[in-house]
Amino acid sequence: MNWEVILPLFGFLAFVFLIGIYASRHIQKAPDFLQEYFLGSRQLNGFILALTMVATFGSASSFVGGPGVAYNLGLGWVLLAMSQLVTGYFTLALLGKKFAIVARKINAVTLIDFLKARYQSKWVVLLSALSIVIFLFSAMAAQWVGGARLIESFTGLSYTTALFIFAASVLVYVVIGGFRAVAITDSLQGIVMFIGTLLLLIGTVVAGGGLSNIMNELVAENPNLVSPYGADRSLTPLFVSSFWILVGVGVVGLPQVSVRAMSYRDSKAMHKAMIIGTIVVGFIMLGMHLIGVFARVVVPGVEVGDKVMPLVALEVLPAWLAGIVLAAPMAAVMSTVDSLLLLVSSAVIKDVYVNYVRPTASQRQVKTLSISVTAAIGIFVFLMAVDPPDLLIWLNLFAFGGLEAAFIWPVIMGLYWKKGNAYGAFTSMFVGVGSYMLIHLNAPNLFGMHTVVVPIVLSFVGYVVASLLTQQKHPAQHQQIIQKFWGV
Repeated sequence: MNWEVILPLFGFLAFVFLIGIYASRHIQKAPDFLQEYFLGSRQLNGFILALTMVATFGSASSFVGGPGVAYNLGLGWVLLAMSQLVTGYFTLALLGKKFAIVARKINAVTLIDFLKARYQSKWVVLLSALSIVIFLFSAMAAQWVGGARLIESFTGLSYTTALFIFAASVLVYVVIGGFRAVAITDSLQGIVMFIGTLLLLIGTVVAGGGLSNIMNELVAENPNLVSPYGADRSLTPLFVSSFWILVGVGVVGLPQVSVRAMSYRDSKAMHKAMIIGTIVVGFIMLGMHLIGVFARVVVPGVEVGDKVMPLVALEVLPAWLAGIVLAAPMAAVMSTVDSLLLLVSSAVIKDVYVNYVRPTASQRQVKTLSISVTAAIGIFVFLMAVDPPDLLIWLNLFAFGGLEAAFIWPVIMGLYWKKGNAYGAFTSMFVGVGSYMLIHLNAPNLFGMHTVVVPIVLSFVGYVVASLLTQQKHPAQHQQIIQKFWGV
């Protein structure tokens, strides 16, 4: 084994353990366990908020799968990936202040808390929790696989051993530290991702003989590698623009991103996060995907896209520095996994158990159950990841699209449209998730667009039509909701 690579990586994992221990002390002292464990007592400053959003969104697909696809398709994939530049800014601008104010007013800890108060429907809550559990399990399995493959590539350990190391690393600090541990480690991981991207980009350009030489070699191999249409011209303008809905605009509907819009300290922190988050996301996405394209010149002939990143790092950097840089994709994967793990746990405990199974449960019972369920979910995902899927990025995107189709309109319209009601929200979620799965399985990229576009349009139509048709149902309850959310 290459200990020069392994030691910096294991040092990073050890530091993450310490953060988990630090955060666990806050849980011991916190007056409200659920607020602290699932939302960090709403104390995120602008810097941590920005980096936790960046790190949560930056995942195995950004650092492993994405550069691998860029390696095969060229600069066209870089253009497509840059749609993620607006993610943090757009999410906070659209949800930001209003979402946080409402969340504090109704004491919401999770996204489903918000939906429960806004629509006052058991079926909306249960369908939301079910969507989160199903789709985030898919996303977590993909990230678990990504993390294990990274460790496998660095160390030469077997896949199963690498998977065990990764799972144990994440489980320890999430289970004992909760959301505060996740947010702090996300910030550390965001810094590692930024520095790692910079070092690897410089190393790759130097190893490729400079930008001019790299571009000339790409053109000589296939001129389409430097075109916006991709090496096989599969990236049509319609597909690229529709893909932006998936990874740019639609991200507002992702529970792991939107929950951060209710966790910041004040509006100053939010504005700071919008600027920092946009700059950091832009640099990391551009840098990592350019590395994927440039790697085609530096390490030609790589057949498995997921191996491009580890191979190019080991090729262009000294071993000890490669170990530090390779902590960046590991950080990206861990920061996404920890957030998803906590979200699934909160959906089971906070949204289903406390709301409907045992509302009178004591703080001690909820605490014990939260920690136990979080650990059990992590172990279950570990078992799912033992037999890994081949196409990491597509499995991850399947989960993203399903969640976006489920939540984007109940969240946005619930915040801004008074006529929206439980019938509209349920119809929107049912139509969005159902049509997404149906189209994804039977007619992907319908009309030449990404699969998520048609379900998002259909779910919007479902929300508006169902809400308008049922305006006369439960008028007193609807008036109470308007009073609570709009004060009129």
